Amino acid sequence: MSQPNHIPLAERLRPQTLEDVVGQPHLLGPRGSIARLTSGGRLPSMVFWGPPGTGKTTLARILAKGTGHSFYEFTGVTGSAAELKKFLLEHREQPLFRAQPPVVFLDEIHRFNKSQQDILLPYLERGEAILIGATTENPAFYLNPALRSRCQVIALKPLTPEAIGQVLSRAWRQEQ
Repeated sequence: MSQPNHIPLAERLRPQTLEDVVGQPHLLGPRGSIARLTSGGRLPSMVFWGPPGTGKTTLARILAKGTGHSFYEFTGVTGSAAELKKFLLEHREQPLFRAQPPVVFLDEIHRFNKSQQDILLPYLERGEAILIGATTENPAFYLNPALRSRCQVIALKPLTPEAIGQVLSRAWRQEQ
């Protein structure tokens, strides 16, 4: 059954499980690096780096849900480091956070300058938050070395014509 038309097509088609994600065979599946990193339900901090439309946000949402972590989304385009810091300070005392740290998803993390990125360090070091960043820019040039050293950098590849065909076939089946 199709979803309401006011929801953008890309959101309606967004994969809900790792099995639904296409175009990243080097990351997914039993021998993929994501499966190895998240074995045993553990979710490390990571930064997804790749071209637009390759699944960075989708993977972050699926991984947080699949490992039982709450998910909070911020963006480096319109958000501020002050908002992020306020959120972390206000929520660190909640019982849920002490039992299971939240995933803080920072889209376009490269838009935060290196001193703004420093805000995250104490929360990652104390295990009070798990960072999943997403960027289209090379993390070696745009991320603070201290932050980068606390995260796994995961490179996503551009979608192949075959993967795009799979997405289009799914869209046709779902939306016709």
